[in-house]
Amino acid sequence: MARNLTPDLRSESLIEALPYIQRFRGHTFVIKYGGSAIEDEDQVKHFLRDVVFLEAVGINPVLVHGGGKAITAAMRKAGLKTHFLNGLRVTDEQSVSIVEEILDREINPQIVATIEHFGGKVIGFSGKDIFQAKRLLPLLAPSGSSQDFGFVGEVVKVQIENIQKAIKAEIVPVISPIGASEDGTVLNINADIAASALAGSLKASKLIFVSDVPGIMRDPSLQESLIPSVGSNKIEDLIREEIIVGGMIPKVRSAIQALKEGVSKTHFISGAQEHCLLLEIFSNAGIGTEILP
Repeated sequence: MARNLTPDLRSESLIEALPYIQRFRGHTFVIKYGGSAIEDEDQVKHFLRDVVFLEAVGINPVLVHGGGKAITAAMRKAGLKTHFLNGLRVTDEQSVSIVEEILDREINPQIVATIEHFGGKVIGFSGKDIFQAKRLLPLLAPSGSSQDFGFVGEVVKVQIENIQKAIKAEIVPVISPIGASEDGTVLNINADIAASALAGSLKASKLIFVSDVPGIMRDPSLQESLIPSVGSNKIEDLIREEIIVGGMIPKVRSAIQALKEGVSKTHFISGAQEHCLLLEIFSNAGIGTEILP
């Protein structure tokens, strides 16, 4: 596509990007990367090339990746059924071993290798070394019965020292969304929640959620219904109006929590859009939804 641009259009794109590069140089962006965008090889390459670009112009990207579809496929192969409770994957002892295997020994090394292929400096971390977690309490039903999440955790502390060292050395950290309890038990953590906790601990300038959807939309069937910008005080209204529904609810609430913990701005963009990060960060119009404090 770039080959079809006139020299004037190419130069205008670079000039448009310049003030954003100047503004964000030295800033830390936490990026949560998941959904179908992590499954498509071409989309992965375009996205990770964007990450390398950010690092090359002096921005500090920190990547927290998902892997839900690969985990579901591996569980199915093992004869295990997938069950979600309040948007979280119920994880028994056998399932958590699969989660750890897929995230730490398949997806994380693949992302690291691709960033290295594009000339980026990168280091992979197991979330066990970053996120101290505790098991979620069972969910109480109106009937009085309880449903156990199993080996699913919530973040209680983020060990950011090694992440900060990587950032200072201009190396991109890539982190899996799993945690460890005080006794070393491995726990599955929702990647949105993990990214939010990390962004808050780092006081990141931006927390960017890259997933299957373009952003918050008043009508998912109409691209023009995308809400480009919204204040955090309006989010619960949008949930009550059922504009934000399903899996988007925990995502936007994670974003709100990050803003409360000192993150400057959060974004929701689609990984299906080629070079989504560059278009959102370095263009005046952007492509997704930003949530402001």
